[in-house]
Amino acid sequence: MERLICIGIGYLFGLLQTGYLYGKIHGVDIREYGSGNAGTTNALRVLGKKAGIITYFGDALKAVFAGIVVQLLFQENYSDMIRLLVLYSGMGVVLGHNYPFYLRFKGGKGIAAISGMALAYDWKLALCMMVLFILIVAVTRYVSLGSILMMVFFFGVLVVKGQLGYYQMEQSYLNEVYLVGGLLTILAIEKHRANIVRLLKGTENKLGSSAK
Repeated sequence: MERLICIGIGYLFGLLQTGYLYGKIHGVDIREYGSGNAGTTNALRVLGKKAGIITYFGDALKAVFAGIVVQLLFQENYSDMIRLLVLYSGMGVVLGHNYPFYLRFKGGKGIAAISGMALAYDWKLALCMMVLFILIVAVTRYVSLGSILMMVFFFGVLVVKGQLGYYQMEQSYLNEVYLVGGLLTILAIEKHRANIVRLLKGTENKLGSSAK
C-alpha cells in the first residue's frame, strides 16, 4: 500500500506542468508549437532561455519535493526501504508529468523530472548524470541524444551501485529498485522514439534551432 501512496503523491506533484503553465501566462500553449510537448527543450525553443530554465527547475524540483514528502511520511517506519519509496514517488512524478489527466494526458517526456528524482534518491548519481548530459549536448548539440544516453547511464549505475552495496537495502528491495529504474528508462526512450528516428536520419533538431 505504501508504494501506491508514494506513486500517488508523486503523480500529484507531477501534475504541475511548469512549461505549460508558464506558456499559458504568456498566452501560449507550447504543446501547439515545436515538438508538441510541455517539457524543457520545447519551452526553450518556443519561449526562450528564461522559459527553458524555469521549466527545467520547476519540473526537477517537483520530484525533489515529492521525495522529501515521502521521506517525512515514511522514514520512521520504513527506514530500510525509504530509498525505494522515494524512487516510487519519482515514478509517480514522471507519470503525472508525462500523462496529466487535465491536459488529456499530453505532457512532457519526463527527463527533468527524472533528474530531480535522481537528486532525491542519490545526489552523487544525479550529479554524474548531469555532467554526462551537459558533455554530450555540448559536443553534439542534440538534447535528445543527451537525454537518452543519460537514462541508460542512470540505469546502469543504479544496478552497479546497488549490487556493490551502496544503497544498503536487502536484495528484494534492490530488485524493485532495478525494476522501477528500468521502467523509467524504457519509458524515457519510448518517449524519444521519434527523436531516435530523426537522429538516425540526420534530421534531428540541434540545440539553438528555432521552433517551427
